[in-house]
Amino acid sequence: MKKVGVAILGLGVVGGGTYKILKEHRELYQKSHKIDIVVEAVLERDIEKAVALGVEREKVAANIQEICSNPDVDIVVEVMGGVEPAKTFVLDCLHAGKSVVTSNKELFCKYNHELEVAAKKNHCGLFYEASCVGGVPVIRALLDNLQGNKILSMIGIINGTTNYILTKMSAEGVSYQEVLKEAQKLGYAEANPTADVEGYDAAYKLSILSSLAFHTKIPFSKIYREGITEISVTDIEYGKKFGYVLKLLATGKNGDNGIEVRVHPAFIKNSHPLASVNDSYNAVYITGDCVEDVMLYGRGAGALPTGSAIVGDIIYCATHSNYQYSTFKNTAEASPSTKFIENFESAYYIRLNAADKPGVLAKVSSVFSKCGISVAQMSQEGQTGEDGCVPLIFITHTTRENNVKKAVSLIDASEDIAKVAAVIRVVE
Repeated sequence: MKKVGVAILGLGVVGGGTYKILKEHRELYQKSHKIDIVVEAVLERDIEKAVALGVEREKVAANIQEICSNPDVDIVVEVMGGVEPAKTFVLDCLHAGKSVVTSNKELFCKYNHELEVAAKKNHCGLFYEASCVGGVPVIRALLDNLQGNKILSMIGIINGTTNYILTKMSAEGVSYQEVLKEAQKLGYAEANPTADVEGYDAAYKLSILSSLAFHTKIPFSKIYREGITEISVTDIEYGKKFGYVLKLLATGKNGDNGIEVRVHPAFIKNSHPLASVNDSYNAVYITGDCVEDVMLYGRGAGALPTGSAIVGDIIYCATHSNYQYSTFKNTAEASPSTKFIENFESAYYIRLNAADKPGVLAKVSSVFSKCGISVAQMSQEGQTGEDGCVPLIFITHTTRENNVKKAVSLIDASEDIAKVAAVIRVVE
């Protein structure tokens, strides 16, 4: 039976979950895959924490050099997070001839071109299923099962923290700040939630997934990003009246005119499969030219779901000698031949606080017409407020992003007409 030695860098939530799975399922993998996976070393500053998990004290390494020089270690699992020292450690391991499995989406998004060079040079495997969408096997699907397709688009809910927050705001009618505090208490959100709520985490993942799907490098810098911090319960409730659910969506499209990649809040019809993805669950809705629509759904984070993805990569690495690398030229920047669409098309939800006086609606309509915006639905919500304004909601037909930006600028510049209170894209 083939013995496979594993080292784990970091025994936090995910590292601890990975160790637990490997320990408890060791006999299962012996029977099912004919391999004996043994954790030969861990790199963890808190030795007592490692021992409490069941790690033998002598297997707790003092530094990365002990891991790299250990002849019993075949595969290194990096679950430290952040760029440094994770990047240096991973490169050290690859240069030492160790294959690497990582869950680090920021590291892989920003530096996978460097990591892949080292992996190729030293004939090592580089695996990263756990970097995107937790336990959902979307990367393996893109690498293997969907290779017969030209992927036309992918739309995903790929950040559990923001999905939890928006789900609670919608279900309970409480503010963003209130739900964020609750999410932090429950461990769904970090003390500093910026990476999640401002869309960075989802953008890192979209960079990785869209590069695989479209077979060209999609750098993080090319992704339009907008978070959920300005989302109000008011707009969520108004959206419901039009049959919409609000989600933070990561969208990638590969069309004849180029590629568009964006992360932002969006309304989707409550009949769309993604509309029912709630709480910390994630899903990716992929459209291929042959397979048509496929949706992958599951836990987007957590010790065991993410650990499941890591162990899956360990087993794949241990049972495959021909390692896969990028199907495109993997460089730091996008290929000069790749065209990106910034002035993308979408429908829009626009809420105005409009002056309650004759002629205002006509003036707003004139601005929309001048900017090439056609209105699909319009509704006046509520009564005139103390400020003499009334909420007007517009749902537009598909138009260009720049058209809406121009209209917003013109409306806000005319104080006697209205003020734009919210603009949210709509997925029809």
